[in-house]
Amino acid sequence: MIRTRSLAVSLSALLTLSTVAACGSGGDDAPKNVSAKAASLGTLTPGVLKVAVEPYAPYTSVQGGKIVGLDGDILASVAKKLGLQIKPQVTDFAGMLAGVQSHRVDITIGGVAWSADRQKQGLFTDPPYYSPPAMAVRDGKTYKTVDDLLGLNLGTVEGYVWVKSIQSVPGAKLHAYPDANGVFDDLGAGRVDVGFLDPLIIIAAQKQRPDLKIATQYLTPPTAAEVKAKPSYQYFQQYQTGFYLPKQATGLEKAISARIDAMYTDGEMAKLVKKYGGDPEQFLKPAAGIATARRGVDRPDDWTPPSVGRSGQ
Repeated sequence: MIRTRSLAVSLSALLTLSTVAACGSGGDDAPKNVSAKAASLGTLTPGVLKVAVEPYAPYTSVQGGKIVGLDGDILASVAKKLGLQIKPQVTDFAGMLAGVQSHRVDITIGGVAWSADRQKQGLFTDPPYYSPPAMAVRDGKTYKTVDDLLGLNLGTVEGYVWVKSIQSVPGAKLHAYPDANGVFDDLGAGRVDVGFLDPLIIIAAQKQRPDLKIATQYLTPPTAAEVKAKPSYQYFQQYQTGFYLPKQATGLEKAISARIDAMYTDGEMAKLVKKYGGDPEQFLKPAAGIATARRGVDRPDDWTPPSVGRSGQ
């Protein structure tokens, strides 16, 4: 993800996706009784939505041939409304992007952050949710602003964009780990003061590892002036996620975006965020810069991002 991950997409990742076995059942033949509406969406196989994902619970994981997690549940609701069957393919994050950009899959999901560079090579839906700047901290400790992080031991996963942010905090010491478990282990042991990870991962760890005695806090985003002085601080701000599709899939993108916007309006999106322990006030209300980032880039100049309580149209 940005998606807190490296932006590199390698040839090897593309080959990984092209050779990986699909986790869903069935072949490439279109299902019987495909509706005219579903067939008109232009998926690689009529009536089937081929989805690239990586194991990234509680956002995405594949169980029994189905994608589960927050992103998986959102897409399942969308696909049902559009009359599409979901067929997952498991790869890594770089392979997810490569599969979309080479049009080997119809879509990829899983907290993929919108960026100006990525949208040049694919299409983003309206944001299914926004990812707030979350911190894992030990119970009893409180950190509110970047200034509270000065001189602390700060942890994250190798390759995540928070590495750059942490390196810009005066006096802070970076602790980078191969995965989130390393962050949590050292946080629980007191070797790290704050861990920067995707929020639902922190929330899940609180439930699964109560012995660590950790809590989730949300950083007050740095001001525009602070980001201007230290550009890497931008990753301490909220970012918008999106489902990512090939450039050719304009009709499918519009149909999915319309369903996403409707889920904000009818309350379904808030219910799904709460299901995974998230706060709709943090996940479903865009920060001020979200709209301006996309206006005139891949959205009209008057685009309004979806938010709880109003339509995204």
